[in-house]
Amino acid sequence: MKPSPAMLALVTDAYRGRGGIAQYNRDFFEALSEEGLLSITVLPRQAPDSSGMPETIEQLQARPGRIAYSVAALRTALFRTVDVVFCGHLFMAPLAALIARLKGAKLIIQAHGIEAWPRPSRIQRTATERADLVLCVSRYTRAAVLSWAAIAPDRVLVVPNTVREVFTPADGSAQRAALGVEGKRVLLTVGRMDSRECYKGHDRVIAAIPHLVAKGHDICYMVVGEGDDRARLEALARDAGVSGRVRFLGAVGLQSLIEIYRAADLFVMPSTGEGFGVTFLEAMASGTPALGLGVAGARDALADGHLGTLVAEDDLQDAIARLLAAPKPDSSTLAAAARTRFGRETFAASVYAALNRLM
Repeated sequence: MKPSPAMLALVTDAYRGRGGIAQYNRDFFEALSEEGLLSITVLPRQAPDSSGMPETIEQLQARPGRIAYSVAALRTALFRTVDVVFCGHLFMAPLAALIARLKGAKLIIQAHGIEAWPRPSRIQRTATERADLVLCVSRYTRAAVLSWAAIAPDRVLVVPNTVREVFTPADGSAQRAALGVEGKRVLLTVGRMDSRECYKGHDRVIAAIPHLVAKGHDICYMVVGEGDDRARLEALARDAGVSGRVRFLGAVGLQSLIEIYRAADLFVMPSTGEGFGVTFLEAMASGTPALGLGVAGARDALADGHLGTLVAEDDLQDAIARLLAAPKPDSSTLAAAARTRFGRETFAASVYAALNRLM
């Protein structure tokens, strides 16, 4: 029997990693692995957590330094069969292209969001143009790549994020009681607070709270995530006189996150820089309606307004008020619609189609 093609995946993080990119990588590799389509070896830059990984996928020791990582990648490629190189981030594209060329391997480059929107360096553009496939999580990112890369459009495909099956609707009243928010209208944002990338929109929600309270809504705004921008956001809440209505919950475990999604009345992430926004999917799969700005990859995650609500930034405060005043949609219907469009089966079919085109 002919062995499965071997993939070397160069990624920032995957297993034992955090955030949307790490989750996308895990979902992508598992879709391939579940069908036995590829033998996969993953080399991450970082792996801070202790969670496990599937037996069918090998993840090597993380190499955080640029030089150490490059040496490890080249050494791994030298002593192994490599038929496909997967590059999980644009800044790794030159290294991935070099390894693909040395091994005579196919090259896949993954583009997520803000890293791929501005015109990159010449060496990154050249590497991208040599790729056999460029996978993008949204139409917006695909259009950005095609604006600066001299590459055939049929080699640049959209494979959007998927949502894990653990996110399901259920009664959130116990979690609301545990958080002490019974009787309040709970807004929720899940996302990192990074002072270098202040685009998630936490500050826009904080600024909207006085307006919402004046409209008669007893607001509690819950923020899940961590990062060095938290102090600035706490100061904004104090200055706006709403610090008692903003709860920074920090990083939480998966089961707690599921329960918090269920407890919220509305998921709000008025981000201007989402490559996609997997937390929109997690909220809707948990039965909670979602609101975002009608820009960038959020349009794909919210299905152009068919799954969630898309608004202009100037309409954000009034849109939140309208959604809080309206009856909450049926949670099971919303969750089913989100899973039909972005569930594992749909995602796996897109991954298989991309691989068939590659091979």
